[in-house]
Amino acid sequence: DLAIDVPGHGRVMVDIGYGGTFYAFLSAEQLGLDVCSSRTRDLVKAASAVTEAVKKQFKLHHPESKDLAFLYGTILTDGKDAFSEEPTTNICVFADEQVDRSPTGSGVTARIALQYHKGLIQLNQIRTFRSSTTGSFFTGKAVKATKFGDYKAVIVEVSGEAFYTGTATFTVEEEDPLKYGFCFK
Repeated sequence: DLAIDVPGHGRVMVDIGYGGTFYAFLSAEQLGLDVCSSRTRDLVKAASAVTEAVKKQFKLHHPESKDLAFLYGTILTDGKDAFSEEPTTNICVFADEQVDRSPTGSGVTARIALQYHKGLIQLNQIRTFRSSTTGSFFTGKAVKATKFGDYKAVIVEVSGEAFYTGTATFTVEEEDPLKYGFCFK
């Protein structure tokens, strides 16, 4: 529930969640868009504007690493965060206006954590998430409440379907003096 002024869109309410990286979350409706029917280009522009506004107006903190205290992107949702058997739809816009083809593993993790923290879901309630761009599905559930530093946290399980896009083979030659690695001091 962080109020952010977004140029071209006015004041909106976002949530910030961490699931391996930080994301800003808000319903696309707050930006005058529909995550299911608006043009992807319009969703990307709006999400990018939110990302930039959050970066300028809010300082993130990670309990263990300053290097992880940055906003990776914005996830626009259909606003359906309360538990339901029906899928909830989102689009993840990250890095340099890239769009994830899936509902996003780290994004689903963060979204489940937010839903749990807000009391919208309980432990072991499975939510289904759909990508607005490709229609692909992931499921997620909070499995255990815990703490991370001074923060309330939850362990989340995410599952979905993935496909190979390539393979790599690594070879270690016996005479390589660095075959076991090296360490800088």
